[in-house]
Amino acid sequence: ESKAKSRQKLHAAMLQLDQVETYQLRFKVGDRVECNCGRWTAGTVVKLFYTQSTFPANQCAPYQIRLDDGRLIFAPADEDRVIRAAPVSALADGSGAGAFEEEEEYEKADSEKLAVTVVTGFLGSGKTTLVNYILREQHGKRICVIENEFGAVNIDEALVKENLSSAEEVISMDNGCACCTVRGDLVRALTQLKDRKDSFDLVLLETTGLADPAPVAQTFFVDDDIQAKFSLDAIITVCDSKHILARIDDEKPEGVENEAAEQVAFADRILLNKTDLVPEAELPAIEERLRKLNPSATIFRCEKGQVDPKDLIGISSFDLRKTLDMDPEFLNTEGEHEHDNSVSSTSAKFEGFLNVKKLNMWISDIIQEMGANLFRYKGVLSVAGMDEKFVFQGVGMLFSGGFINAKWGPNETRENRFVFIGKDLDKEGLLKGFKECQCSEQLRFKIGDKVRARVGKDMAEADGYCPGVVIKTWDQGNAYRIQLQDSKKTNVWGPIDEDDFVKAA
Repeated sequence: ESKAKSRQKLHAAMLQLDQVETYQLRFKVGDRVECNCGRWTAGTVVKLFYTQSTFPANQCAPYQIRLDDGRLIFAPADEDRVIRAAPVSALADGSGAGAFEEEEEYEKADSEKLAVTVVTGFLGSGKTTLVNYILREQHGKRICVIENEFGAVNIDEALVKENLSSAEEVISMDNGCACCTVRGDLVRALTQLKDRKDSFDLVLLETTGLADPAPVAQTFFVDDDIQAKFSLDAIITVCDSKHILARIDDEKPEGVENEAAEQVAFADRILLNKTDLVPEAELPAIEERLRKLNPSATIFRCEKGQVDPKDLIGISSFDLRKTLDMDPEFLNTEGEHEHDNSVSSTSAKFEGFLNVKKLNMWISDIIQEMGANLFRYKGVLSVAGMDEKFVFQGVGMLFSGGFINAKWGPNETRENRFVFIGKDLDKEGLLKGFKECQCSEQLRFKIGDKVRARVGKDMAEADGYCPGVVIKTWDQGNAYRIQLQDSKKTNVWGPIDEDDFVKAA
């Protein structure tokens, strides 16, 4: 009965919804305040004119506040006895006890929520490699991965799935940048999980390399449903040691944020990755630049994202107060986010097979022509004659590719996916070049056929070819293995099934 009377007293102090358009509140979202919860407790305003289902019809509370101790409460009245500006020099005596009421229906302690770790970092920094490393490590946790791509074809989803156990799951968001779809795809992806908390121990959200992490993190504090079920554990930013300073120093058009700098600034942990590509003597200067952007984040040097997962997940490191000190507009959902329009992506997906030797030659050509403008390129390929999947990826002029320890399943559709992200891309040329690497598993010659193979000058006849016999087809991605008709019976590859490489004898 006493509790019911107290609740009635609180409700009597609330505003009517029809007052919202004309009522002038003293504080705005993001303001630091102190709340009378029996004693004055500091916190941050996260929502104005707050409502919930337990309130009487047509009534709202002036403020919803996230306290520094993690509790989420509401202020039933915009009065000094209930809520006041912070900081103050002394604590009150608590005479206003009961003026606040915790949100029993919605709010849980962060320890009861499903923790989300955001993995961000510029294009090509090694985010997916880090996610896969965490999945492979024996940390005993059941992980759901949310993958976001900047482009229509999701490559990372295919790569991550190879490291998921049967108890884990991957959700794909491939409609654009997470920071732009945060009110849509991201919320929907998290909503898929909110009633399955017991199935997972944590969520890894890998953003696209062009994501500003602020709107992503904001979701966990301004969306009621997400806030009730999930907690933001930490933001992990992966930096490519070789390229991070160039990305931070990129000049952007007026009004366009530098995503690489924002990713560093919002980090709770910074992984200075690919340290093997930079002389060790240069690393301290890189770390100094990163610390100027973010003095409080712990920096780990690493190769291939190999940092002990216990230093990255389940660390409860995200600090809303620190974030608001850095960006007072963090909780402002009306803020605009603008990408550099000169940066775009092009992608393709087709079923069938691809000649990896043709791909390597094509990649070599394009990185010479446009390497400086290629921020990121990657793909998962179905190579003719091979059961293993082939993965290629690159940043600028650095390219690598190879078969991974994962085979195409007997009922799995064999397909080729690729995405290129960069500045002022020749999209039509990239699509045309990639599709020209397509091939059939059916070859012109069979084992035992006599052919002429194009070889080096020291072995070639006048036309540049040498006679030989096909002894194997589709050998390590090469169309033919040929034994030449010389004294040493030299073996050579015919990499592509075209007359420029192999022709009939």
